[in-house]
Amino acid sequence: MLLKYRAALPTDAEACLVLRGKTRENAVSEHQLRARGINAKTWGEDIRTGALPGYVCVVDEKIVGYCFGASNSGEIVVLALLPDFENRGIGRKLLNRMIRELTELGHSRLFLGCSPDPRSRSYGFYRHLGWCSTNTFDDYGDEILEIHVAVPRGSTC
Repeated sequence: MLLKYRAALPTDAEACLVLRGKTRENAVSEHQLRARGINAKTWGEDIRTGALPGYVCVVDEKIVGYCFGASNSGEIVVLALLPDFENRGIGRKLLNRMIRELTELGHSRLFLGCSPDPRSRSYGFYRHLGWCSTNTFDDYGDEILEIHVAVPRGSTC
């Protein structure tokens, strides 16, 4: 099985919406996303404008995982994988690509919302990679984690 990584395209938004509801933990259905104002059109437009850059992992032309970040704030908005593709390093590779992209945009502090439950996979995953708690929570009850990164010379922030 050949894993291919590439920058997300606006046309990937529909597949990403479907995949988000199929994750093992923290699944969010298409209906729930639409209730938050997120649909294939809005997500695709955010990819097209650069507001929401991202990376996908593709196997046999099917998206099996992705990571997106907010170019204006440095937030890792979502990292999602199909359950059959967990524990293969895909999430880490996607996250590292997104970290690099947001750092190149000039962000020295990146942040994300993560389950505060130590039994969840994401809890240990991010902390193992050096993300630290800010001791704050978002509107969904997720704990805000952050990481500080070196910004390349010549960045605008």
